[in-house]
Amino acid sequence: MLSRASSSLRAGRPAAVVVAGQRQAGVQAVRKTRNSVAAVRAIQSVAQTDRDTITRLLYSLGSKREVERHLRIFSSASHPSQPAKFAVIKVGGAVLDQIDELALSLSFLYRVGLYPVVLHGAGPQLNELIEREGVVPDYIDGIRVTDTKTLQVARRVFLEENLKLVGTLEKLGTRARPITSGVFTADYLDKDKYGLVGKITKVDKRPIEASIRAGALPILTSLAESSDGQILNVNADIAAGELAKEFEPMKIVFLNEKGGLFHGVTGEKISVINLDEEYETLMKEPWVKFGTKLKLREFKELLDYLPRSSSVAVISAAHLQKELFTDSGAGTLIRRGYKLFKHGSIESLGADRFRQVIHDRDPEVLSGDQSVTGVLNEIAKTPYTIYGDEPLDTIAVVSHPPGEVPVMTKLLASRNGVLNSVVDNVFNAIKKDHRRLFWTAQVDDENRSWHFERADGSFTRAGKSLFWYGVQNVKEVESIIKDFESKGRIDRAYLPVGPSAPPHKAAANGSSAPNGTRAFSTFARRVVPESARGYATVAEPPTPVSTEIKRLGLIGARGYTGQALTNLLSNHPYLDLTHVSSRQLAGLPMTGYSKAAVTYSNLSPEDVERMEKDGEVDAWVMALPNGACKPFVDAVDRGAAERKNGDGSVVVDLGADYRFEKGWTYGLPGEASS
Repeated sequence: MLSRASSSLRAGRPAAVVVAGQRQAGVQAVRKTRNSVAAVRAIQSVAQTDRDTITRLLYSLGSKREVERHLRIFSSASHPSQPAKFAVIKVGGAVLDQIDELALSLSFLYRVGLYPVVLHGAGPQLNELIEREGVVPDYIDGIRVTDTKTLQVARRVFLEENLKLVGTLEKLGTRARPITSGVFTADYLDKDKYGLVGKITKVDKRPIEASIRAGALPILTSLAESSDGQILNVNADIAAGELAKEFEPMKIVFLNEKGGLFHGVTGEKISVINLDEEYETLMKEPWVKFGTKLKLREFKELLDYLPRSSSVAVISAAHLQKELFTDSGAGTLIRRGYKLFKHGSIESLGADRFRQVIHDRDPEVLSGDQSVTGVLNEIAKTPYTIYGDEPLDTIAVVSHPPGEVPVMTKLLASRNGVLNSVVDNVFNAIKKDHRRLFWTAQVDDENRSWHFERADGSFTRAGKSLFWYGVQNVKEVESIIKDFESKGRIDRAYLPVGPSAPPHKAAANGSSAPNGTRAFSTFARRVVPESARGYATVAEPPTPVSTEIKRLGLIGARGYTGQALTNLLSNHPYLDLTHVSSRQLAGLPMTGYSKAAVTYSNLSPEDVERMEKDGEVDAWVMALPNGACKPFVDAVDRGAAERKNGDGSVVVDLGADYRFEKGWTYGLPGEASS
């Protein structure tokens, strides 16, 4: 600094001026840096807001926990060192005709930070253009014979469709990069027989990884080059399989216009195919032939090559998010799976293996409330069967003393067991053996929604939820639970209290699915002294239906049950939905309700108390996860106590929190007790 000042003096400039100038330059540099940082932070903030909004929309497809669990798992697979481990998505040519819907689905993934490798065909478009140009298509063994003229047309079609998809994505704000060459190297499949058709011998993943690292979705065509530079046509399904073998992604998705694979006799969509268990049987079915048989064979060969954590999904573009981010899915899931086993003793399974599962997964052991030895001793008190799969991704223990109702005392699943639905296979095996079953789950179990979806009834006590299927009468449930308690098979906290009423089971979506439907909803309606609320218990004669329009507030509108109720209210002549509360969707317009425009809000218990005090609604419906309802019901009580005119609002709980509570009636109004 001194030498620079001296030099400036010699040039006739005061040192103070030089120093000040340097400081000014420094200030400008700092300002520029701060501006750059601010700009980056602003971009990051917008991106995070964008991601949050899209994530909130995903919550409408399933429970928050399952969506976040899948997001967490998929995000962990997208490591910078291996950026293409999430998914390979093959887009059928027919799907490209619905390009706007396809682009929206891919943009959803992009905006939550997921970068699938996208490869498309263009068969229908190619056929149409070839016919227009007077070329007669020729097929041998289902393979298009490709001469020079056909390849010339094919290259043009692939490039046009590729750029069309990239352009549509870019208009949505999703960065995408066209990759039409340089990835696949191929030899001639059989030049004399098929012409310019290739068999892929090598995949260069560098262009794909460079695209993802640059923040752009890679969009590929199914064209390859020979070692001497000749363009070759390759089958898009096979090309997608070769990409999957190179990247070993968690998901390989085949998008088609049908939305899945369908049973050739019943016409029903096949939800899940477990190849290790079902492949040989399926291939012998008379309806499995031609294209279906070929696809199943290709899927098996592909999955036999990949880690067992990989799976194939066949789905439509419109339901891609539901397939990827919910446990129930929407299309057809194909996985290797494992053959299931049943053991009548720990020793026949392998004591060391079983002890390790208990040590690693049992919540009581992990919390320190129980030792591994203690768990084993509890299991041994009654006759039992252990269900599971070969790698022990899922283990279940069912206690079944002779003449007594079975209890599933353990259901322990690994991440792979949940993600690949092995737990569903095990549970279905149990259902085949036991027409009735009781089991419990912790209130904070992240997979708790899974239990509700498979139960005919449930209620919560002391931090746990009790579930059952196969028993339809509440009095019988009470009797069974009392018997369990007397024999020490279940905790006394589960003894129900309050009036009994028949369980009511109403399908939320009006249909069933092979792998378990969305949750059936039972609800409790509170009964209070007539002076306070003034409505009848179910034991009293029904009162005439009022034609006065009533205002209804819905808490937990995002959930599946809340959405189903919203659709019903759209057609109800005397109920108007005036308030809908969902923390994840607050500020967004509500869909599915046609009477009026309604915007989601985020109502706190304090808001509910004020609204109840002011008489803003006539009824509250709680469509919240079990265990979350009480603060809002208490708020209604406080608000009702401060009302100056009129009775308090009716409260309906669609969950299980108040099912056996005193002052509540469990079931539909007007049902006869039994």
